Amino acid sequence: QMQLVESGGGLVQAGGSLRLSCAASGRTFSIYAVGWFRQAPGKEREFVAAISGSLSIVDYADSVKDRFTISRDNAKNTAYLQMNSLKPEDTGVYYCAAGLLGRLPSGYPHWGQGTQVTVSS
Repeated sequence: QMQLVESGGGLVQAGGSLRLSCAASGRTFSIYAVGWFRQAPGKEREFVAAISGSLSIVDYADSVKDRFTISRDNAKNTAYLQMNSLKPEDTGVYYCAAGLLGRLPSGYPHWGQGTQVTVSS
């Protein structure tokens, strides 16, 4: 069973940046796509970004395109989400997940516990 642990969340002013990390256990990390999702209070979990195991495919939600960058280092079993030009609407709990490349949470069987990101205006 793969375990994922997110870190790097916090409180930041609008326009600021944060870098989230997702550390994975196990030796099969590289075969899984990694997705980042977020959930704001009272809202459904939504797709943010995803990257294939081979790093050849990346996908972003329109709301974060050109501001967020997803990456991974398979040698370190770690994925990242660099978030720039943050907006108050980016506030939420951010989760990383490992599974099949795609935008649906149901395609990812492995999830981290989440890290809170709060963007103040």
